[in-house]
Amino acid sequence: MGVAMQNLLLTLAALACPIGMGLMMLLMARQSRSRPPTAPSSGAEQELARLHAEVADLKTDRAQAPEVGRG
Repeated sequence: MGVAMQNLLLTLAALACPIGMGLMMLLMARQSRSRPPTAPSSGAEQELARLHAEVADLKTDRAQAPEVGRG
């Protein structure tokens, strides 16, 4: 095998990964744009409502707690 062939194979091997990664990113971006956004499931909505209620409770508790250590 000649030196030129060896250099060609090394160059192709070195470029295979970045070119493959670029093609995968392009195809994934195209696929995500073509898909309509999905609505959150009822389980996700329930979890979100639970978290909102928990945040409201924590804000109430914080407002009612005496301010200690500030200053």
